[in-house]
Amino acid sequence: MTMTYEQEIREALKAANNALYHLHHAQKLLCSARNWGIYDCLGGGFLSTLIKHSRMNSARSEMEDARIAVRRFSRELNDVAVSAQVNLDTDDFLAFADCFLDGFFSDFMMQNRISRAREQVEMAIGRITALRTQLSQILHS
Repeated sequence: MTMTYEQEIREALKAANNALYHLHHAQKLLCSARNWGIYDCLGGGFLSTLIKHSRMNSARSEMEDARIAVRRFSRELNDVAVSAQVNLDTDDFLAFADCFLDGFFSDFMMQNRISRAREQVEMAIGRITALRTQLSQILHS
């Protein structure tokens, strides 16, 4: 059974919504991690470090779910002849230093890492939202 072009667009829209769901959730978790990181930089102590890392781990997991959803969205876009390149980099080499050294320098570096991750998520949200709008316009024209 072959899908119609309209069905393909609907599948792509569904995939876009799923990707955006995960990206928005990751964005909220990164904002929380950033806030706990600021508190940590100001001398928040071990508990704030643990909470920040918990938020970062949750955000990393959510970003991995988003990466999978974005790949699916990309495949769906190929079905309707629209291409997209959305890349999310979630590797984290500073967590070890931040958790065990817990000094201002490592906290500051972690804040930069959180900010870069937030920027990537926001760019992905913007790109997918624009593509979703374009698909909606095609569907309703």
